Amino acid sequence: MSPVLAGVLQLLALIGALALAYVPLGNYMARVYSSEKHLRVEKWIYKGIGANPDTEMRWTAYLRGVLAFSAAGVLFLYLLQRLQGSLPGSLGFSSIEPAQAFDTAASFVTNTNWQSYYGEQAMGHVVQTAGLAVQNFVSAAVGIAVAVALVRGFARSRTGELGNFWADLVRGTVRVLVPVAAVAAVVLVACGAIQNFSGIHEVGQFMGGSQQWNGGAVASQEAIKELGTNGGGYFNANSAHPFENPTPFTNLFEIFLILVIPLALTRTFGVMVGSVRQGYAILATMVTIWVGFVALMMWTEFAHHGPALQAAGGAMEGKETRFGVGGSALFGVSTTLTSTGAVDSFHSSFTGLGGGITMLGMMLGEIAPGGVGSGLYGMLIMAIIAVFIAGLMVGRTPEYLGKKIGPREIKLAACYILVTPALVLIFTAASMALPTPPDSMLNSGAHGFSEVLYAFTSASNNNGSAFAGLNANTDWYNTTTGLAMLLGRFVPMVFVLALAGSLAGQRPVPATAGTLRTEKPLFTGLLVGAILIITGLTYFPALALGPLAEGLA
Repeated sequence: MSPVLAGVLQLLALIGALALAYVPLGNYMARVYSSEKHLRVEKWIYKGIGANPDTEMRWTAYLRGVLAFSAAGVLFLYLLQRLQGSLPGSLGFSSIEPAQAFDTAASFVTNTNWQSYYGEQAMGHVVQTAGLAVQNFVSAAVGIAVAVALVRGFARSRTGELGNFWADLVRGTVRVLVPVAAVAAVVLVACGAIQNFSGIHEVGQFMGGSQQWNGGAVASQEAIKELGTNGGGYFNANSAHPFENPTPFTNLFEIFLILVIPLALTRTFGVMVGSVRQGYAILATMVTIWVGFVALMMWTEFAHHGPALQAAGGAMEGKETRFGVGGSALFGVSTTLTSTGAVDSFHSSFTGLGGGITMLGMMLGEIAPGGVGSGLYGMLIMAIIAVFIAGLMVGRTPEYLGKKIGPREIKLAACYILVTPALVLIFTAASMALPTPPDSMLNSGAHGFSEVLYAFTSASNNNGSAFAGLNANTDWYNTTTGLAMLLGRFVPMVFVLALAGSLAGQRPVPATAGTLRTEKPLFTGLLVGAILIITGLTYFPALALGPLAEGLA
């Protein structure tokens, strides 16, 4: 079987599996977030944290819950790392330095999971399980909760109430993430991923020295790492490591985990607003961009330029022979079009244009299908922008799902889409202009610039993957990427929740002959075009200096 055919068959198998899970999972999540009943374990949690799950919140109260919970998570995870040397199960590792501990705490609480350390050489079992793995669950649940709050903003009228943050957080964790991750972990263990709490072992002599590996609860963390679109790996090689991702089947299964909740949330959206066709329109937009990016990536990586690439069946540098070009391209696109950040190959070793595709996927705002929750609310923001553009074309006040998109709504949407580009471009410019940060680049020229641009694109969009080649474990990069992650996560959430509150307070507007039919293919095409044009205008100069210059050289 040719490598190209193998890649295409993997893509088709993945689409089939996602299609089978779409309706049941989407409907289930709609029931979870619409239910008025509480499970017994949920009642215990509410009692423990002192929350009343039946109290409705306005957007300001909902936001305070998000920020307070996340701030507590940053502080706890920071202290856990700083005290690691005194904790049991530390495997002899010392405490994490302050700048790196801040960067890592910000990273995992913001669902970014950017790592400026070698996982198997820095973090013991307690920090990995009680710190990082816990944040993998709850940071994902926070993202879903904010998305659900925005959906309620569209679904409700003449009220400013968006539900209860604590109830949404606990339900997302207990009813969605934990059970699905548990099943996924069993599948990964059955396929060869490790799951233990062993210490450090010498596994043999290599080139005059010994090689050491430590065990860990890898399969369980790998499951929620992908399912929650987190991305932080137990090992430095991330999902290219055989302990995390042993076979081509587990590679495809992990891609499935990355995509299944973000895609199914479009069904949840359609059910909760009372029109599944609206959910299908958003789904079609996501799938169109995702399939297009996969096709472009496979084309760039399978391109045969010279006898070495012809013999290898494509650009194999930095890729696992277990997965090949097709599996690596599919994983790379899926992880950068979501907020996952996991890698099964080195993106720095992709072709110039291939590396640019991974960057562009993040620059779109990770909305195709995006992270758990963040992909849906990011896409809905872009839908509001597209409706506004359509309204300008016909001279009519734009409407979306029966809600008028007035000055307040469009200002909030515009502020949302400007936050991450500002963070990316400002921090990248500062890193290139100051005398010390460029010393962290392994390469010079366009590829070196791409390393820095990729780092801040990944951090600001809460992706977490790295281009490789950049030494990010410096005070400058630990501090700036930490700030970029915090601002890139929570400032947009302010605008999303404010928009949700504004929409929920409106009276519904009846549809007329002049209303734009947002469930039709025409709107899907308009939305795809708006996303690509807005991103292109924002990032094209930076891309031209990096991956485009390298790819066209």
